Amino acid sequence: MQRFEGKVALVTAAAQGIGAAVARRLAAEGASVVVTDLQQEKAGEVAASIGERALAVRVDVTNRDDVDAAVAAAVDRFGRLDVVVNNAGGCIVRSAPEDATAEEFHAQLDLTLVGASRCIQAALPQLVKHRGNVVTISSVNGIAAFGNVEYSAAKAGQIAMTVNYAARYGALGVRFNVVAPGTIRTPNWDDQQETLDRFATMYPLGRVGEPEDIAAAVAFLASDDASWITGHTLPVEGGVLTGPGVIDLTPSGPFKKEY
Repeated sequence: MQRFEGKVALVTAAAQGIGAAVARRLAAEGASVVVTDLQQEKAGEVAASIGERALAVRVDVTNRDDVDAAVAAAVDRFGRLDVVVNNAGGCIVRSAPEDATAEEFHAQLDLTLVGASRCIQAALPQLVKHRGNVVTISSVNGIAAFGNVEYSAAKAGQIAMTVNYAARYGALGVRFNVVAPGTIRTPNWDDQQETLDRFATMYPLGRVGEPEDIAAAVAFLASDDASWITGHTLPVEGGVLTGPGVIDLTPSGPFKKEY
């Protein structure tokens, strides 16, 4: 399926994990992709794995000049920009919320929330011109209480920002949506398999997510298949937001024995 033939996408934090999977998925469906990341070498490896329809650019989303340069590079190389995937972020405050400093809180917001805003602002002229769209990678932390207060606040802010952008620019044909992942197996979890196994028990579907699970959701929301969807958050979280509880799978439970 080539849903992005002739389209150009810019993906932040795309050197590994979710961002790399998104870049590869969009490219597999026909898009030219700008792979941005602070890790220039790894971004280049992802771009090389895609081929000539990919460009690697070093970008720090806390620096507006970097973001502007990435958008300019996309237009210079491919002639346009249709899709922005805001994936840059991460939990950078590790202290208890009552101990977090104002500087730590501001740093978290600057990376995760303001960074996404910078990317949207820089790309808007192209998105309006080509009736493009933005998909922002938030988190279930932005919807329910899973700890990490500062990170969660920034992720919730992404959702609120998305709703407001969707309302403001819908008349111009620009769409804004959010994907909210649960726990995803990324390099951040390397050497922590026991922790992931424990987390898996929280999920009704019995596993943590894979980067490709998120990439599939992004590809849907960014495609014309979602042309009448804007301002929404799509949780991709294995059912963890359904709340605690275990389904009874015994023969006397909700499923017949032969099911």
